[in-house]
Amino acid sequence: MEWLTIGQMAKLNGVSQQTLRFYDKMGLLSPVYRGEDNQYRYYNIRQSAVLDIIQYMKSLGISLKDIKHQLDSQDLDYIEKALRQKQRQIDEEIRDLKFQRRAIERTVESFERYRSAPPDGSILMEYIGKRQMYRIDAGINFYDHDLETYEEMLRQLRERLMADRLPQIYFCNAGTILRRDRLLKGDFYSTEVFVFVDQEFVPETHMETVPAGNYLCIYCDNFYKEKEYVQRLMGYINNQGYQVCGDYLCEAIAEIPMVERQQRGMFLRLQVPVKFHEKRL
Repeated sequence: MEWLTIGQMAKLNGVSQQTLRFYDKMGLLSPVYRGEDNQYRYYNIRQSAVLDIIQYMKSLGISLKDIKHQLDSQDLDYIEKALRQKQRQIDEEIRDLKFQRRAIERTVESFERYRSAPPDGSILMEYIGKRQMYRIDAGINFYDHDLETYEEMLRQLRERLMADRLPQIYFCNAGTILRRDRLLKGDFYSTEVFVFVDQEFVPETHMETVPAGNYLCIYCDNFYKEKEYVQRLMGYINNQGYQVCGDYLCEAIAEIPMVERQQRGMFLRLQVPVKFHEKRL
């Protein structure tokens, strides 16, 4: 039988001597012969098969503790259970990475929209495709309050997102809804807050569809200008002969940290779905 020193065994199998010493200490793989003074360790090449198994199972993400149990007990059920648990863990990690990637995409898109948006107060017609919305009714008319109350409403939104086990990537760029009947009356009463979500990650039971269409939009760089800008938008709609055909949405297309003020900085797109008045068709 040919003896291999620890250095030869390590080199032959592409591992470090430190790794072999650690495996020996754990009882995973011990030299077949050890000198009386315990300074010299000798392996046999046939032990490379055990080392291959250890390295392979490590590559599957199995812990050294579980590997040792398998080698000691030869219990296939135990190692299969460990593998299935690792598989579930990997699936969760993949899902989390997908969420993280989508969060990055949404943030980059938000910055791009902010940079390419027209100046504050600009009115323009935009065709906006179909969108998916997650909405709650916070039970507070935020038009009667200030940013502090709006932040309280957002806390409710966040809690509901968590309760429904939805990705927290969607807790950004929130918006509010003013229903069409109240908008036409000039009644600023809204208790509903929303975020846009992706069909890929959110169950249908938690989504509402915002239809595609033409939206007359005005851009706004300050939370406290919204009422004034909505009234300006409605005046433009009436002067141009448009007909409101849906609910008004106030969407934060970008949120910019206002560190010096310790508050949320928002760039808003105020939008009303419209069509030409039937008399003009």
